[in-house]
Amino acid sequence: MRQELKQKLDRQQYRMAGETAAVKLCHWMRQSLLNKRHCYKQEFYGIGSHRCLQMTPVVHDCTHNCIFCWRVRGFESAERKWDSPHDMLDKLIEHQRKLITGFPGDARCDMAKYKEAKDPKHVAISLAGEPTLYPYLGELIEECHKRGMTTFLVTNGTLPEVLERLDPLPSQLYVTVAAPNKYVYKDVCQPRIPDGWERLMRTLELLPSLGTRTVIRHTLVREYNLGWEEEYAKLDERAKPTFIEPKGFVFVGDARQRMSIDNMPSHQEVAEFGQRLATSLGLCLLKEKRDSRVVLLGESDAETQLKFD
Repeated sequence: MRQELKQKLDRQQYRMAGETAAVKLCHWMRQSLLNKRHCYKQEFYGIGSHRCLQMTPVVHDCTHNCIFCWRVRGFESAERKWDSPHDMLDKLIEHQRKLITGFPGDARCDMAKYKEAKDPKHVAISLAGEPTLYPYLGELIEECHKRGMTTFLVTNGTLPEVLERLDPLPSQLYVTVAAPNKYVYKDVCQPRIPDGWERLMRTLELLPSLGTRTVIRHTLVREYNLGWEEEYAKLDERAKPTFIEPKGFVFVGDARQRMSIDNMPSHQEVAEFGQRLATSLGLCLLKEKRDSRVVLLGESDAETQLKFD
């Protein structure tokens, strides 16, 4: 990894495990420990924000250059040495424990939650980069499950061949669909591969055959990809996901270098998009979280499937 990129990651409180993996404290972990606020994933799926390990096995490479991405980019596709899943997970958990050591010094810290936070129960494989580029992704998911942790994998869907052979599958698989058609896709996702849209379409066709919960996430950016509900609906019909999450772009991180705060839709805009999409698909708006600008769509009886044990 280039020294410049490594230094930037370190300044932003990423902590590396080996050459490719990283962990970073989630905003919502801080909020959960200090302010009794939590992530929409806790609201929707019962995932404790203070016990979530936000990580990536591939921090410095991706097949997209999405204009709305808040994460550190500077992607490079050079040869690298991959850590084993067991060693990677050990190192990342240890880094997270060190990152939270200062919280008890704040009078607001919930000490019961702090003690639980040292023992993560959920792994969000989503921090930065494209995780399906990691050659031992199945083994990483298996290692998490062996330790009694649930897993959410977030992918841009450009490596359907990886998802097709992935074993075991994550507890929940997210595919980001940030464009209703190929033209908008090229503008918003700025693929670094020539056939990204076609690969994403193959992933959507694959989803119904996978034996795990699936979610399509529509990241919505005002003036770029907000609207086109009928076209999004056709893509969702192809994927037949368990749930759909329309979620508003947030003007934070590196996205501020490319975007304007005016590109951030209000929660009302996201909710109205979600309701129109739900109507088109014959679905219900099951839940919403205003401070995260996100709504959840699914079948009328799907709410009983939301929570994880």
